[in-house]
Amino acid sequence: MTTHFIKLTEPTTSLVEVFNRWENDSTLIPLTRPNRNQSELEFRNKINLDDLTKRLENHHIYLIYLDDQLIGEMNYMIDPSHLYKKEYGTAWIGITIGESEGRGKGIGYVAIQYLEEQIKKQGLKRVELGVFEFNKQAQKLYEKLGYKKIGSIDSFTFWQDKMWTDIRMEKYI
Repeated sequence: MTTHFIKLTEPTTSLVEVFNRWENDSTLIPLTRPNRNQSELEFRNKINLDDLTKRLENHHIYLIYLDDQLIGEMNYMIDPSHLYKKEYGTAWIGITIGESEGRGKGIGYVAIQYLEEQIKKQGLKRVELGVFEFNKQAQKLYEKLGYKKIGSIDSFTFWQDKMWTDIRMEKYI
């Protein structure tokens, strides 16, 4: 089992299809995007090649491979407006293991370490992220990697008929 990462520079239509599958997967939606209510949770959006290309203007995206299979993506933005702690030079990270065969194998741990190295090479010293309170597995992963809780935003996302908190975490690298 070999994990490797490739920076996305030239999106393709086949990659757009994969991203659309992940971004519209009902098991992943509650973990990857905030939803204010049931209708947002049920909303499905299709992106096209132009959308994914435009995303590269403010996201550094890396594709995650297990052997030769694309299983996920991770990304970071620099100083986005939604940072909890407005500290200049901060990378906001996100990760999606889109394929079930990539989950529970420690790939997220290795992937985030790789992403942190890429962020460091950009000269950035701080990473921030948000994780929904019900996503205990992700919280454990981030804590294991040295992330510390810096705050929370109540009633941030809707799932299982109720509103949940977004936990904000940071790490200096």
